Amino acid sequence: MRRGATKSARLRVEQLLGEAGIRIDGEEPWDLTVHREEFFPRVLAEGSLGFGDSYVDGWWDCPSIDRLVERLWRARLPERVRVWRDLPRVLRAKWFNLQHGRRAFRVGEHHYDIGNDLYGAMLDPLMIYSCGYWQGAGDLAAAQEAKLELVCRKLQLRPGLRVLDIGCGWGGAARYAAERHGVEVTGVTVSREQAELARENCRGLPVEIRLCDYREVREKFDRIFSIGMFEHAGHRNYRAYFDVVRRCLADGGIFLLHTIGSLETTTRTDPWIARRIFPNSMLPSAPQIASAAEGRLVMEDWHNFGADYDHTLLAWHANIEEAWDRLDPAKYDEPFRRMWRYYLLSCAGGFRARELQLWQIVFSKDGAPGGYRVPGIR
Repeated sequence: MRRGATKSARLRVEQLLGEAGIRIDGEEPWDLTVHREEFFPRVLAEGSLGFGDSYVDGWWDCPSIDRLVERLWRARLPERVRVWRDLPRVLRAKWFNLQHGRRAFRVGEHHYDIGNDLYGAMLDPLMIYSCGYWQGAGDLAAAQEAKLELVCRKLQLRPGLRVLDIGCGWGGAARYAAERHGVEVTGVTVSREQAELARENCRGLPVEIRLCDYREVREKFDRIFSIGMFEHAGHRNYRAYFDVVRRCLADGGIFLLHTIGSLETTTRTDPWIARRIFPNSMLPSAPQIASAAEGRLVMEDWHNFGADYDHTLLAWHANIEEAWDRLDPAKYDEPFRRMWRYYLLSCAGGFRARELQLWQIVFSKDGAPGGYRVPGIR
């Protein structure tokens, strides 16, 4: 690129960042140090994808990526740097069902099958890969147990109930519910690595783990929960998802949906997250969830504790950084480390800016007689 064009791109990027109080080579922890001048035209040409990839490539650094991204969101800059190269991906997500059939397994293969050693180093002992509940919790393990207990209490679990876990991960939630509340759990996942370790983690308990798409489940269950899976369902499948829940929920049953949420209705995901971390993912908005559930279930409770995801992501990042030298460098090289760091910290910034939400929504099949009540929750 011509020197003049690079200089012009630098001035434009500096102007945009300045609106968020971010400087190039500044002294604040959210300021950027740019190592290659090509960074500036790349960001203008590629938007979010170029910003994230250029960090992975070592073109820039920042002492506090989470604080940087928080400032970007508060200044609404990601919304202003939309590039034409995003258009094919946006149209593809809008018009095609990217989470149907074999495509439903892609996120498992791309993300969750990376390696159980990585997730074991990052997560709590139960390997819960979703937002913890930090009210009164002093560390990650306590926050995750508090979240699982919150889920179990909202579901009003009691011994002998049959429970379906849609998107069971490594089996931590199923194990907790079976051990602490005496229920029988069936968990489903699209990740082979997750399924194998989940079976090991739940050995000896009344827990069945299946490697299958949630749409294949046909039995009836007294309770259903889904923690951190709805983000992979896709907007074209939201109504079908709730159809499955209603089909599988016994009369008088309760369903709990735990999902990251978006402030606006959209059919696209951040380009960098979609390309590098969660292919075909999509964050639902409140209207999308309500519309999909309409005529299928009765909404009983809606709880937002999205600010807690900031703490959870920072705890995961600290765990990874502390454990990095013990991980296999042949599997996880320096670009991977930078990618993972950017993923965790940029998401923390998004939640801290309250651009991203975390919702727990409780539904009943046909309305809880006399109303829905869980003593001691709120």
